[in-house]
Amino acid sequence: MDIIVTDNEDEFEGEIAKWQEVLIHGDPEGLRSFAKLLMKIAGLNQEDQTDFPIGAREHYHLQPNLELGKSSVEAILGRLNAKGTGRFYDGYVAKDVTKT
Repeated sequence: MDIIVTDNEDEFEGEIAKWQEVLIHGDPEGLRSFAKLLMKIAGLNQEDQTDFPIGAREHYHLQPNLELGKSSVEAILGRLNAKGTGRFYDGYVAKDVTKT
């Protein structure tokens, strides 16, 4: 399993656009393992968790050379909604629902 971030740049009609992409690649076993982790965190009832406080969000650290390949960046896979409040973190900006 490999997770990397790329910095991209393109010029069109004199305007330079810059953006980042997160690339997630894996062999079939690695992708199935990642899918299991996604399903685990999605299905977790945070309200039943006694080991973290109200306002916390369940998350997993994926580290290079442990859960990920050596070429990966460290990644944190986590819930958006907080235990007890359901609030999203302050920096979250929802997608524009008019775009599909």
